[in-house]
Amino acid sequence: MSDIDGDLAACAESHARLHQTLQEIDDQTVRAPSRLPGWTVGHVLTHLARNADSVVRRLAAAAAGELVDQYPGGPAGRAAEIEAGHGRSAAEIIADLVAADHAVDAAFAGAAPGVWQRTVRAGNGELIPATQLLFSRWREVEVHHADLGLGYGWQQWPDGLVARWLPILLGELAGRTDERALMAWTLGRAPVPELRPWG
Repeated sequence: MSDIDGDLAACAESHARLHQTLQEIDDQTVRAPSRLPGWTVGHVLTHLARNADSVVRRLAAAAAGELVDQYPGGPAGRAAEIEAGHGRSAAEIIADLVAADHAVDAAFAGAAPGVWQRTVRAGNGELIPATQLLFSRWREVEVHHADLGLGYGWQQWPDGLVARWLPILLGELAGRTDERALMAWTLGRAPVPELRPWG
């Protein structure tokens, strides 16, 4: 199995796990607070759907030899779409997200081999290989699935995700805090240092 096939399968499995959780969601649940400050469950689910759309749009653009922004209108457009969608009924939000997830899985499965080495635009505007869309979507679903606060937590994150992503995150720690404080903490000589916001 190629790396692309493995990531495609991992992403589809994450979607399937999320869809199991969606079966337990009702209108009261979508209006409840999530684990993300200021966001309800409906905000998180709407964000996941629009993120899925962004993956499909960028992959289609790559296939056409074009570049598009992750979200129409940039960060403000992203925020507006989430705000517009989070107050819908549970049935509407779930149907939207499931359809968006299926569209991602279909786009990934149907992409021609040559498309994966073409360039797409990340959320910060950086140009990245299209292959990174696979891992990006996988981790987005896993992290936000846990953010829902509905029984799926970081303890259930797949071993493959942790093995791949944790070294990257650890490598970024020095840029988010005082390096000496970080080193002292790893040596058991200081408390956990305060981290600047991620991303």
